[in-house]
Amino acid sequence: MTARISVCIPAYNRAALLPALLESILSQDYADFEILICEDDSPERQGIATVAARYSAVHPGRVRYFENKQNLGYDRNLRRLIELAKGDYCMFMGNDDLLAPGALQCVASAIARHPEVGVVVRSYASFDEDPARINQEFRYFESERFFPAGSESIVTVFRRCVVISGVTLHRGLARSLATDGVDGTLLYQIYLVARIVGRMNAVFVPQIIALYRNGGIPDFGHAPSERGKFVPRTRTIESSLHFMRGMLQVAQYVEVADKLPIHDAILQDISRYSYPVLSVQADKPLREFLGYARELRRMGFARSGMFNLYLAALLLLGPRGTECVIQFVKRRLGYTPTLGKLYKGRAA
Repeated sequence: MTARISVCIPAYNRAALLPALLESILSQDYADFEILICEDDSPERQGIATVAARYSAVHPGRVRYFENKQNLGYDRNLRRLIELAKGDYCMFMGNDDLLAPGALQCVASAIARHPEVGVVVRSYASFDEDPARINQEFRYFESERFFPAGSESIVTVFRRCVVISGVTLHRGLARSLATDGVDGTLLYQIYLVARIVGRMNAVFVPQIIALYRNGGIPDFGHAPSERGKFVPRTRTIESSLHFMRGMLQVAQYVEVADKLPIHDAILQDISRYSYPVLSVQADKPLREFLGYARELRRMGFARSGMFNLYLAALLLLGPRGTECVIQFVKRRLGYTPTLGKLYKGRAA
């Protein structure tokens, strides 16, 4: 079955959460899709295989399951999914997240209504335990936006595709741009997004496409490309610093490969919205947290005054208080406020 959209799930552990994800996909009001699961040699392989077999039997030809012979790691597993997919577009989903109602129809409609779409930038919402109780929405613009291919559009979409769930890209172009040059960053999707938007257009959709589950424990660091950078089942200060270095590494890689001046502009954009970069380690003892902020400053992430504002808020109000203020502002506006100069494409 050749599907318009291949919903691609990189699977590592979390077998108990897979049925809810599959149900959220299979209940969509859109028929032209397939589900692709690539299990990456995790301790819960048998549990994942059992779930996949059950759904494959009920939905023959709709759900396809593959097992990697060895642990490939996050980035390489995404390449494997793209190689195996049959759709014109790949939509990635984290294996503990959910697809929002109407998501596939919304994405397919946006692709159909705009010329030469290479990437669909989605809105998403987060929840803790109950997906019916959303605690925050991440909507970057208040209406649909069209972004013509080029460096300005790359800078805009780059950071906004770090959360993988719902990110949708042109499969054929993604395959042609495959590389192992950014393996170990955990950011292969933004490498592809940046390179694709250098060649094809992008569209942003304001409808919530994915539901992101808060509180998930990162489980990276098993694959050779990830060892020494990430520690399985924990989020150390060094792993967060490696992740941020990885973002700059990807930006530099794309800048050199495509001769597009994007690195400095991406660094500036991240610095304006650096609250999540700081807050991820805000629960550490004060001395460690300040050391983490100092390293980020050395990497260039403090070039916007917003960095210091976020840091001060976290020190004075704590993560919960700062989060409440940010959520209040976003709820009042209905979308994430624009901080400083940002290319907004054009209204669609």
